[in-house]
Amino acid sequence: MKTLSKFLSALLAFTVLQVQAMGEDDPLLVMGKLDQFEIRDTEGDNPRVLAGELWAGYDLSKLWLKLDAERVGGETEELEVQALYSRAISAFWNIQLGARFDDKPEPRRKWAVIGVQGLAPYFFDIDAALFFGEGGQVGLRLETEYEWMLTQRLVLSPDIEINLYGKNDPATEIGSGLADVEVGLRLRYEIRREFAPYIGVNWQKKYGKTADYAAGGDIEDAQVVIGVSAWF
Repeated sequence: MKTLSKFLSALLAFTVLQVQAMGEDDPLLVMGKLDQFEIRDTEGDNPRVLAGELWAGYDLSKLWLKLDAERVGGETEELEVQALYSRAISAFWNIQLGARFDDKPEPRRKWAVIGVQGLAPYFFDIDAALFFGEGGQVGLRLETEYEWMLTQRLVLSPDIEINLYGKNDPATEIGSGLADVEVGLRLRYEIRREFAPYIGVNWQKKYGKTADYAAGGDIEDAQVVIGVSAWF
């Protein structure tokens, strides 16, 4: 935690230096977004999943935090935090540099991050990142999401996440090549623009050596989900 605190302090100081030269016409902005706060119906204990992000900064430069967590049976099984410096490179795209910390599952892993995030043609939200870990490990994550407005309040949102790795890591049960794919479809009702309960389905599958490491566990799973999303 001390390492994470030092990194966040340094990243915040760097962001402040980047924006000090900006005038009053570029005010400080803060936004938090809870993408998923949900329960997934599976055999056995139902996972509780939280995925969200928080950013603070100015038009071109921001400090960005991303969080993904999963709890099963009262225990945290997955916990990932990314701390990033984000810089706009066009009207719709940002380049992001920073670090990723995998606190769960153990053993803990630390990664350097370089990625891009933005809005592709036809309004697809894209988040792509390269991760550089210990021992020469390299990871690639691709995420995309689309929002289909059925009505002014009813929104159908498909999403997909793909993870690939360069080397086997038996300690964390990650195999080289395509590791896993997760596909979701959620239907939300925006009571307000800032708050929306939803229902949906989520499908996950592990591949290759990652599936071999999980032999005896869940290699493929389809889940019904219920949750809320919000932003402020």
